[in-house]
Amino acid sequence: MSLNGSAIHGAAGNGYDAVLLVSFGGPEGPGDVLPFLRNVTRGRGIPDERLAEVAEHYYHFGGISPINQWCREVIEALRQEFRASGIDLPIYWGNRNWPPMLVDAVTQMTGDGVKRALALCTSAYGSYSSCRQYVEDINAARAAVGETAPVIDKIRHFFDHPGFVGGFAAQLRSSLDQIEDQSKTRVVFTAHSIPDAMEECSGPEGARYSDQVAEAAALVAERAGWTGPFDVVWQSRSGPPSMPWLEPDVNDHLKVLASEGVDTVVVSPVGFLSDHIEVLWDLDNEAKDTAADLGLRYLRAGTPRVGADLVGMFRDLVAERVKGAPIRRLGKLPVWDPTVEGCCPARRPPAPEKHRTR
Repeated sequence: MSLNGSAIHGAAGNGYDAVLLVSFGGPEGPGDVLPFLRNVTRGRGIPDERLAEVAEHYYHFGGISPINQWCREVIEALRQEFRASGIDLPIYWGNRNWPPMLVDAVTQMTGDGVKRALALCTSAYGSYSSCRQYVEDINAARAAVGETAPVIDKIRHFFDHPGFVGGFAAQLRSSLDQIEDQSKTRVVFTAHSIPDAMEECSGPEGARYSDQVAEAAALVAERAGWTGPFDVVWQSRSGPPSMPWLEPDVNDHLKVLASEGVDTVVVSPVGFLSDHIEVLWDLDNEAKDTAADLGLRYLRAGTPRVGADLVGMFRDLVAERVKGAPIRRLGKLPVWDPTVEGCCPARRPPAPEKHRTR
């Protein structure tokens, strides 16, 4: 269902009395890693020996995912931004897979008398895993709390917001500025791969997830002033080889680029809002090693800093709903309401042989 901004957001001042930051969550010490991975994979029957393989990625970084600290920094910066912008709303925080858990945040909000909240989810795109699953987890937390739980509305997709685009473009430009001769440079944008079946039912007409990623990549390249060639590829897939996922994988694509005479690759993880474990392991270790084996110079552009672009984006997304502020978008793809029942169904495949997590 494609809707214009007014249909999605309604009139200003919808009675919101709180903001809820909803993120994936991550371990904050070695002892948290396996319990965290069990939370991520609950109900899928994945044995601990398989989880132990993924756990090694976390142990490589001291058993700590950066995502929780990133959330703390965002919340503190956003509180200051709210005060400066005249948005008088408290900010709560709930994760899907590790404390502070979403159900605990909803419990606290209920006890504080919150009646209606706006959820800032840390995923910019639309698909089952990047949007619908957040809605399901919010609804499950509300159901667990009971009838007194506040109504919680999810923000729109924000992959084409000027702050999102500007944050990535600044980091891409910083990497490009390190290259004197860019004649044989290729920019490569990555996002999390999803099963083809999930891609086919993402958005009203299907395949909208990959369309959104492609549009975000083009906008970031333009904002960064990059006029050379760029590609959109995928990372962090899981599951047996017989299960089709979005391709090409970033490592396979690096081999193609090397064969074409490219000598420098700049990788921008436009599918991820922060440098969590999938970015750090899959790009800063696996893809970097692949590039080294191929003789490619490899630079990895950062994700947006917790600064004016990122924080201003979240402020704008809240102001759209509580103040009726203008919707700021750079893209041309139609917007759709992510809360419509049946939008982006799971079509979950069988339990994967190898599971990747944040």
